[in-house]
Amino acid sequence: MTRAFDLNLRHLRALSAIVAHGSMNAAAQAVNLSQPALTQGLAKLERQLGTALFVRRPDGVTPTEAGLVMAGRATAALEHLTIATARRSARGFARPEHLMTASQLHAFLALADAGSFVGAAAATGLSQPALHRAARDLEQIGGIALAERRGRGVTLTAAGRRLARGIRLAAREIEAGIVELSGTTDSGRIAIGAMPLSRALILPHAIAAFVGGTPRALVDVAEGSWRELVEPLRDGVIDLMIGALRDETPEGLEQRALFADRLVVIGRAGHPLASVANPTLDALSKYRWIVGQEDTPLRAHWDALFVGRHRPDAPIECGSVMVIRGVLRESDALILLSPDQVALEIESGILTAIGPPLEHGVRTIGITTRVGWRPTAAQARFVALIEQAAEHTRIQEIK
Repeated sequence: MTRAFDLNLRHLRALSAIVAHGSMNAAAQAVNLSQPALTQGLAKLERQLGTALFVRRPDGVTPTEAGLVMAGRATAALEHLTIATARRSARGFARPEHLMTASQLHAFLALADAGSFVGAAAATGLSQPALHRAARDLEQIGGIALAERRGRGVTLTAAGRRLARGIRLAAREIEAGIVELSGTTDSGRIAIGAMPLSRALILPHAIAAFVGGTPRALVDVAEGSWRELVEPLRDGVIDLMIGALRDETPEGLEQRALFADRLVVIGRAGHPLASVANPTLDALSKYRWIVGQEDTPLRAHWDALFVGRHRPDAPIECGSVMVIRGVLRESDALILLSPDQVALEIESGILTAIGPPLEHGVRTIGITTRVGWRPTAAQARFVALIEQAAEHTRIQEIK
């Protein structure tokens, strides 16, 4: 199967020019290629993609639907590279991304991911001299250092990290275009960042429905806290995050609310407060607590719960539901949590809600994506299934 780095960047860059001008000659002038070179490059691109991108006519060329799709994806991909190379030293060229090749970008991204020339060589099959040359050429093109040697490994500079992010996002756009041109709606890849303290039922239900109707798609789920997942989202390693939304939308990201999650205090079934219908805050403060990490919505709700009064001991900061369940079973510790996170333990009589749901203990659960993210058909279907699962959960709560 054709991969993003198999395609020539100059030929991809020319697609939007061909669409705009409707002429191979005018497009060739716009991208500084000869008309024969552009014609040959377009023919090669169409062979690699397995479809016609333009219809040749005596008076010019007209883009096919596939041509419009790929031109749009290519433009978005190249914009990521433009942004990534916008900050450069005085030695930099006016448009350094125009001089970069796909093989150079592939090699540098492998180096960024592996953290060493040895690891990058093993991952790509390229020789270490070829990897060194690619990194050096990119530094000369941009006029700025991208990586520094640290022992046997390398550390990216700020410019190197920006470039790695731009390459990865560009590759995701081109790969999405390749999937769309394949003519199927049940293939491709979706990478999901699942926050461990989000609703436990929505994601499994959506994935089960998705793989049943999209058999050739690959679902990759990474679990972590918001702070662990936000940079992979920005980098294009994951496509979306599902979990508690931030009060202020972070720069470069978009948030879409799904439902409001009402928190309760959870403890073991035999907890001294289990039989108290509505325990006071003073009673709750006499026990040790498990809390979320700083700067998380869950932690903010816990802080607000005891504002202006004595705060109980909270010796455990944890985001792992598995660990939380174990600690609650083995002690009188308490935690502020969504009951769905421990639904099985509550149903089996191991854990229980301590008192009623908190009046102000509401957090918004939703989807976070990059600004401008354009999902493939399969990815859009998955998002729709997430929304359906969330709506079903909301209706069940109303009932």
